[in-house]
Amino acid sequence: MGDLFDAARAEIQRRVAPLAARMRPATLDDVVGQEHLLGPDAVFRRLAESGALVSMVLWGPPGSGKTTLARLLAERVDAEFVQLSATSAGVKDVRIVLEEARRRLGELGRRTVLFLDEIHRFSRSQQDALLPGVEDGTIVLIGATTENPFFEVNAPLLSRCTLFRLEPLSEADIERLVDRALATELEGMTIDPEARAMLAARSDGDARIALNVLELAAAASAGPGIGVGEVTEALQRRMVRSSRDAHYDVVSAFIKSMRGSDPDAAVYWLHTMLAAGEDPEFIVRRMIIFASEDVGLADRYALGVAIDASRALAYVGLPEAAYALTHAALYLATAPKSNSVTRAMHAARQAVEKTPAAQVPLHLRSAGFSGAETIGHGVDYRYPHAFEDHIVEQRYLPDQVSEVLFVPEPIGDEADIVRRLDDWDRRLGRPQRQGG
Repeated sequence: MGDLFDAARAEIQRRVAPLAARMRPATLDDVVGQEHLLGPDAVFRRLAESGALVSMVLWGPPGSGKTTLARLLAERVDAEFVQLSATSAGVKDVRIVLEEARRRLGELGRRTVLFLDEIHRFSRSQQDALLPGVEDGTIVLIGATTENPFFEVNAPLLSRCTLFRLEPLSEADIERLVDRALATELEGMTIDPEARAMLAARSDGDARIALNVLELAAAASAGPGIGVGEVTEALQRRMVRSSRDAHYDVVSAFIKSMRGSDPDAAVYWLHTMLAAGEDPEFIVRRMIIFASEDVGLADRYALGVAIDASRALAYVGLPEAAYALTHAALYLATAPKSNSVTRAMHAARQAVEKTPAAQVPLHLRSAGFSGAETIGHGVDYRYPHAFEDHIVEQRYLPDQVSEVLFVPEPIGDEADIVRRLDDWDRRLGRPQRQGG
């Protein structure tokens, strides 16, 4: 009888659960998107099908399927799935999980998968508490993060994990998910093609947002059809209800407002995030990135202002640090813009990838040892300070690299760099740069 009642309760709970929970995939084949992880030859897929569980970090935006993939991995090997959130769990909770995992392994021979959501919010000491259990195989750790793990996860712990990156769902993926939900959970409902496309475009690759908005739109519809009006209303209500739900939408608006040199919009979105409880360290990290990515050399002080805001946040904390964050956002929004740093970075990476066997020219090689001259190291190197204006014609790139990688913009402080490089390139016989 117990099994029957348990099954009945489970079915009732499933029926009343939110649409996103009801649509959680039951198998890897049910997962929408992430083809680079789930394709037939993908490493992640082969690990899952072989049952060879390894500790890993799943890095990707909200609603991309991190929790789902972790659950499916645990189910495939009949492991105990234990979930903790780094926003509420502490070292004590970790130790309890490790103790129970050791008992389970010793008495039942059953492994434990610890899924740690938002692992980036664990302090270094909390992350260190996981190390012994990961090292000796007591647990298989699956950490989930929306932040770059190379910045947020301790190097010793990250080195013991395999990193898999998840991508936002494409609009086509979201539309497939919507169609599946209508066919299996919202039977009798239809959606207008324009409304369907709008929902896919406005979900920002987040399956959970898409399904929650679809469910709200279906509930608001007066008939069996969901139109643009219902989707628009559902999207607006969702934003009002919780700005945290629209995390990436608001961050995107903040960045694009600064990039578009709109200080009013920049501070509006900044304080939208702060009011919603967004992690201020995340905000200031985005501003530091923006200072190089979108302002760059056009304003030589921009990066320093963003870093100073980060220091102010660490020193005084919120709410007082809101002044410094606002200061930095206004500075970046009103600064001249250049993406020459971004373009140079991508060009350099491409050049490195195309020339894996490039060698350092002999005249640039280290000559600080006995016998260096006999093998050509440093021979013919020309010391720039010994020449007029401290420049001299000389090759610094490998022979295999001939393209210009840095093209400055004649904007703000960078205009001085344009003039200086134009003069140097002409005098040294280097290829001329074509400004933006």
